[in-house]
Amino acid sequence: MNYARKNITAMAGYTPGEQPQDRRYIKLNTNENPYPPSPRLVKALHEFDAARLRLYPDPLCTELRAAAARLTGLDPEWILCGNGSDDLLTIAVRTFVDQGGTLAHLEPSYSLYPVLAGLQGARSVAVPLVGDGFEMPGDAARQAAGCSLFLVARPNAPTGNAFPLTAMHTLCREFPGVVWIDEAYTDFCPDNCLDFLKQYPNVIVSRTFSKSHSLAGLRLGFAFARPELTEEMYKVKDSYNVSMLTQGLGKAALEDQEYLRDCADKICRTRDWTVRELKMLGCRPVPSAANFLFVRTPQPAAELFRSLRERGILVRYFPGRHTGDYLRITVGTDEQMRELISVLGTILKG
Repeated sequence: MNYARKNITAMAGYTPGEQPQDRRYIKLNTNENPYPPSPRLVKALHEFDAARLRLYPDPLCTELRAAAARLTGLDPEWILCGNGSDDLLTIAVRTFVDQGGTLAHLEPSYSLYPVLAGLQGARSVAVPLVGDGFEMPGDAARQAAGCSLFLVARPNAPTGNAFPLTAMHTLCREFPGVVWIDEAYTDFCPDNCLDFLKQYPNVIVSRTFSKSHSLAGLRLGFAFARPELTEEMYKVKDSYNVSMLTQGLGKAALEDQEYLRDCADKICRTRDWTVRELKMLGCRPVPSAANFLFVRTPQPAAELFRSLRERGILVRYFPGRHTGDYLRITVGTDEQMRELISVLGTILKG
């Protein structure tokens, strides 16, 4: 007998990137930062008083939000902390989408979005991206008519491109519900949408510490929005959704912007070098504003994925009509990317 809710039984669930245990790989499959976290964070970790862990953490993340407020120029009331972006996205769906309601997302995009709709007992509407550049259609808001929430990753995952700000303005003006702009990769992008918050009452911007801060294992993220939106989300979040240790380490990382910028710049330089090398191998990378590349390959992508894995290099392959001809490759260190290019060149040349 199945005791689960019908919508849960009908779901496939989200498939996270592989975290292998069988051998050592060059791991370029989950968009993790190849560099260690800030030395300031490491110092804070060593100085943390473990005896404090007998107490509950601050449910409002007061000091962490104050640090983010100083950095962004927003009031703390405009900031909500979460256990990574996924926690914040779950809060958003529970807050703004009724059971039986509908949310919208682009396609292809972050595959968690429709899963969150299913968890809520809601439907999802996929708005297809257009062309080889995976651009947002000009009538995206019209295609999402009837939805109460539109989830947009910018830069987009898995394609890596950043939709023009003009297209984002159009969507935020024309869509009557909440537009959630998922900026997980924004520190590798030349621009962002944070100033949209002052222009549009329906916009929320989220960011994560997993990518540019090298803290995927810590689980921490921010949502920025007007207080009338954050107040509703506070009702939904778990009481103590960010641990005491995470709050302290996150604050230390946030206050070391020089280290963040240095790591992000290195990744962008390596990304640009990798693009040039991939093109010489006959590959066609989508222009990327993220810490990964979405690459159309001259041989079947599924076969290349398996061949690279056999040789100790993990990348990501997404089967499907829109994505099946591509590999998503995280930008690692210079040494890792040179090895990737060498091995991929050997495979492609037979």
